[in-house]
Parts: sequence; C-alpha cells; structure tokens
Amino acid sequence: MEKAPGGTPVGVDDPYAHVDRCDFITDEGKCRWAVEYGQHDPAFADARSAEDFQCPVVASVNGHDPGQLRPDEPDGHWDWADCPHFRCRERDRACTRCGLKERRMAHSEDQPLLEEHHLSYRDDSDEEKSHEITIYLCRWCHAKVHQSWARIDDDASPDPDAIAQREGRRSREQSELGFESAAERYEDK
Repeated sequence: MEKAPGGTPVGVDDPYAHVDRCDFITDEGKCRWAVEYGQHDPAFADARSAEDFQCPVVASVNGHDPGQLRPDEPDGHWDWADCPHFRCRERDRACTRCGLKERRMAHSEDQPLLEEHHLSYRDDSDEEKSHEITIYLCRWCHAKVHQSWARIDDDASPDPDAIAQREGRRSREQSELGFESAAERYEDK
C-alpha cells in the first residue's frame, strides 16, 4: 500500500486507479497546462502545440497517435503517470469511502466534516513522481485509513458520530431558515 511521507498508509495500492481525469484537461481533451503554464516547460508546451494541445493520455485512450512524445515506448501509449504535469484533485464534496456529504456552516468555527486526503504526495527530489492526487474523506474515515488497515475502496457506511454531526448541522441550518415575524419576536416585550 502507498505510504504518506510520515509512513502511514494512504489506503490504496495504486493512486492512479482513483483518477477520472486530470485537472488540466478541457472538455475537448486539450491540455490547459500547456497553454497557461507552458513557459515553465517549453519543450512540453511546444510538443502539445504541435499536436493542437491534444492531451497525450486522452489521445492514447481514444486510439489516436499522440505524436512523438514518448520515444522511449514503441507504441507511444500514455497513462496518467507518464504526464509530467498531471494533477487530480477531487471536486465532489462527499466522502469517497463512506459517501457522507459535506454540510458546511457559514460563519461557524465548526471543524469541517470532510478533509482532503492525499493519495500521492509531491516529491521535490523526483520530478517524475511529483503528481498530486487528492480525494475527500470524512474525518472518521480519514482517521481509519491513516491509523489502521482501512482502505479507500472498502464498502463502508458513515460512522454514527459522523451522522450525528451532519444531522446536528442540518437541524441548525433548518432553524436558521425558519421565519419569525417581528410581531412574534417582540410579542413578549
């Protein structure tokens, strides 16, 4: 199982198995990183420009020739791990493991129900493996994954404490939405 820099497990063997798409891919399959940040890696940006900014992973999946981007592999096939600028951060605000949905309270100091969980960590010493892959886990699943043998893809239900926290927030939210006229508020005075 993959490990965090501190040595605790992250809950998966292959972080790339939990990736749907790169954060830099447009709906048309183009590489937005090469357009917006190409000055940081001109060779990569030039290669993407020559291919009309087509993402080489999307091209490989769709059966197109991604060009001469991978001379080390005879078929030119790309995976997410092959892209030097890959990043995938989860946007769905629900626990990946148990499905608990976030209930955020505005103007509250309450601890969030969900926490960002890294499946892979940036490694400044190895540019090839500096991919950021994150998902959301509720606080309870996050602790189970880091402190025990629990895995991200376990069939899990929300912890009873997590449900209680969520429902408490829901109740406060409902009470704030209630309407009380000024006549009712000041009736006792």
